[in-house]
Amino acid sequence: MTVEQALQLLKNKGYKYTGKREKMIRIFDRENRYLSAKDLLEYMQDEYPGLSYDTIYRNLTLFEKMDILEATELGGERIYRFRCSTDEHHHHLICLSCGKARHIRSCPLDAMLGQPEQFTITGHKFEIYGYCGECQPAK
Repeated sequence: MTVEQALQLLKNKGYKYTGKREKMIRIFDRENRYLSAKDLLEYMQDEYPGLSYDTIYRNLTLFEKMDILEATELGGERIYRFRCSTDEHHHHLICLSCGKARHIRSCPLDAMLGQPEQFTITGHKFEIYGYCGECQPAK
């Protein structure tokens, strides 16, 4: 998803354009990694000094509901990233240091479970946490 597609989606669903919404979406596009509400507030505080966590969280919730962002929980905190540009089934490796995510093309659930009897799987999520090559702690 591009910034323009995200803004158009909001417009098409009747949500008004605001500079704060555009700025948040542009930050996710630029950073290309998982971000917390705290990260967003830090990036936006200079331009919007009165910005509150309530405003950040309201917009994050809206963006997630609109499938602009996807979320996960890490260390008890909800973090967000731009929705993947592919609809192909995949999972993620997520760096605990920088928040960048990488696709895993195979599905571990297939190897573990296969197709269970008398049960239709409609969705699942599988994430692996660790450190990317740039962030690996020195040994």
